[in-house]
Amino acid sequence: MNKMSSEQMQRWLAIGLLLAALLIIGLVVIVPLVGKSMELHEAEDNLVFKLQKYERILARKEAVMASMEAVKEQYQEHGLLNTQTTGALASAELQEFVKQAIVEAGGQLSSTQALPVTAKNEFSRITVSVRMSGNSEVLRAVLYKIETSTPLIVINQIDIRPMRGIRSRTTHQIEPSNELNINFQAVSFMRKQPE
Repeated sequence: MNKMSSEQMQRWLAIGLLLAALLIIGLVVIVPLVGKSMELHEAEDNLVFKLQKYERILARKEAVMASMEAVKEQYQEHGLLNTQTTGALASAELQEFVKQAIVEAGGQLSSTQALPVTAKNEFSRITVSVRMSGNSEVLRAVLYKIETSTPLIVINQIDIRPMRGIRSRTTHQIEPSNELNINFQAVSFMRKQPE
């Protein structure tokens, strides 16, 4: 019986060692594989989510492109951009327009100066620096004329200062003046010309 029990014990010990070896192999091989599989599954879910997001963005691309084309057509249709062929011609046209607006409103043009043309994206910015004088009604009329012009002209950096009155010869007091000194920049835009 001792022999039997010793053999039985060895069998149980062998089975125990086999189970322990299988458990160790399972812990060393299978658990990391399962962990890696879960990690890959999570990464796959993230990639699928990103793919769906990009597909939605691409689906809207056509609508955005059509919208951009509509805006471009609107610019051309409404004549908002200057149509001159060069920046110099556009500056000259802008200077002449501002001069006429001031004269028609009854103001006094002191000077106009074309500033360098600046380009950004598809557009060139035409800027003219203007110095003029006149009362508030003249200023209102000039700004209205510029604001409602075609092509589009924008007023930038406006500076309005009252003119100093003239000293009266009889009272020797300075008489108030309704006249204003006005400095501003008139800005127009045109399509960037190919170089």
